[in-house]
Amino acid sequence: MANPRRNSFSISHSLENQNLSSSLSLVLHFLKKPQAFPILLSIFVLLTWLSLRLQRSAQFSSPSNHPHDAQQKWSHDEDDDKANLVRFKSAIPSLIRKDNRGWLLNPVSLAIDSRIQGGAISCVSVHLGEIRPGGMRGNHRHHTCNETFVIWGAKTKFRLENNQVDKGFAEVIVGEDEVALAASSSGTAHALVNVDPVHSTFFMGCQDSVVNYSSSTTDFNVWKDL
Repeated sequence: MANPRRNSFSISHSLENQNLSSSLSLVLHFLKKPQAFPILLSIFVLLTWLSLRLQRSAQFSSPSNHPHDAQQKWSHDEDDDKANLVRFKSAIPSLIRKDNRGWLLNPVSLAIDSRIQGGAISCVSVHLGEIRPGGMRGNHRHHTCNETFVIWGAKTKFRLENNQVDKGFAEVIVGEDEVALAASSSGTAHALVNVDPVHSTFFMGCQDSVVNYSSSTTDFNVWKDL
């Protein structure tokens, strides 16, 4: 006597084979058509784009790229906070140096990412400069612009007016092997002093408006002890 289960399985298996053969025949028939290649290419490009989008989304949603975690990575000590400054190593490993060519940064976006307050919102006016040993730049207060500084090259004193500090200002020393990013908001005095016996300090100032130094919008010689 025939086994019903076995007969049912054989019929089902036979149908599956027929469906598979039919599907393969349709695919082969489609691939022979002239329009098959551009369609397949479009599908490949679409899948590649989706893959890259998913990877990018995963990268920006990962904890290591969250702004709060970036703030923890760039956490500076209490004196740096009072001086509205963040510092980076100029050598690898460093958050501003990705390879052996050296460090590279965008002062405006880096200030935002590292939670520096009161910096320039754009670089309308930019100046680059050198401070030789014993020299000073600044010691003034702008009333019409915010300014972001990049400081490097030598042991440098950075002073920033801060009424939350007993002496009325915060002051830190940037090492010769460091790159510092600092910000001075409108109406806040600042000064850079080279305290290195040998090396020159280099700096970039990024201001979000053009300052007329001959007008009354800038206070000069704020601190008499510098």
